[in-house]
Amino acid sequence: MAVTIQPPPFTLSDVKATIPEHCFERSTLKSFSYLIRDLVFAFLLFEVAIFTETLSSTPYWWTTFFLWPLYWFWQGVVLTGIWVIAHECGHQAFSPSSWINNSVGLVLHSSLLVPYFSWKISHAKHHIATGNLERDEVHLPKNESKVEALTETPIANLFGIVSMLLFGWPAYLLFHATGRDYGRHTDHFQPSSPIFDAKQFWQIITSDVGIFLMLGLLGYSSYVWSVGAVIRFYGIPYLFVNGWLVLYTYLHHTDTYVPYYRGSEWNFLRGALSTVDRNYGIFDYFHHDIGNTHVCHHIFSRMPHYHSIEATESMTSILGKYYLKDETPFFKALWRVAQSCQCVDDTGDVVFYKKKVQTEKNKNL
Repeated sequence: MAVTIQPPPFTLSDVKATIPEHCFERSTLKSFSYLIRDLVFAFLLFEVAIFTETLSSTPYWWTTFFLWPLYWFWQGVVLTGIWVIAHECGHQAFSPSSWINNSVGLVLHSSLLVPYFSWKISHAKHHIATGNLERDEVHLPKNESKVEALTETPIANLFGIVSMLLFGWPAYLLFHATGRDYGRHTDHFQPSSPIFDAKQFWQIITSDVGIFLMLGLLGYSSYVWSVGAVIRFYGIPYLFVNGWLVLYTYLHHTDTYVPYYRGSEWNFLRGALSTVDRNYGIFDYFHHDIGNTHVCHHIFSRMPHYHSIEATESMTSILGKYYLKDETPFFKALWRVAQSCQCVDDTGDVVFYKKKVQTEKNKNL
């Protein structure tokens, strides 16, 4: 893919002018229809899991070795779609009503152990400063001088990918891993965390209360039905959701052709354009096109997902070579990116991911 480092010859207003006005309209009814669709899918899969549970005490117990993994994977897919709906609430894209957005978002994200307002605040900062090496909030590249050269073996690469997908999301919430370095402990649960302002105190507390209520519900369910049942029905699909979130965020903002900026070279439009649209096949349907219209989402984050495909098709006429789209199958892209994107140069106002240079001195250590 060709790399473009010159500032775009168009403005944000120019891009907006190419998109039909109705694409910016938010419909509460239509948004709820997508949420209901996802909830129906989740309920039907839950019924499949109940059926699978009953088979464990029958002569057909062996079928559970096939049915449980199918349930875990597809329930994770569906719950990720619900997560995306909650994400739209955080952007105020679900409804024209901020009360509806925040109420629905709080319930949905809390049910998936996400601190709604806390994440909403840090995610907004990510959108405001996307591609800014000094102010971005997630998957921020490290300078070459601060990383060690990675061992280039398939096993090491696979281990790194699995670790990232399993632990990346909780590490981000608990330690702000891959996010901006504030010089002290940073998390999404303490109102005193440097991510937040004093005026946001009660929003953070509300988010924490939502998490505690969900944990209480899971604890009560464990008491009634057993810890194992909660893990099978909720815990493992939840891990798949976390994996999808990290996968999307990582591949949206990481590749050797994605520019990052320092100082005056950065502006909002250049940052928003430093994200990648990818093809996720059938998962685009379940995840409301968050992966294949992410450039549009970064430029116009209040646009509902059900207008994003039309808007993307409209604006690419003006974006031209500044529109980053990669048709590489996402699993191949993940493997390639994990190998080739380790750091960026210590200096320079426009930089790109690269491999860490392993010197002869390093090789002998």
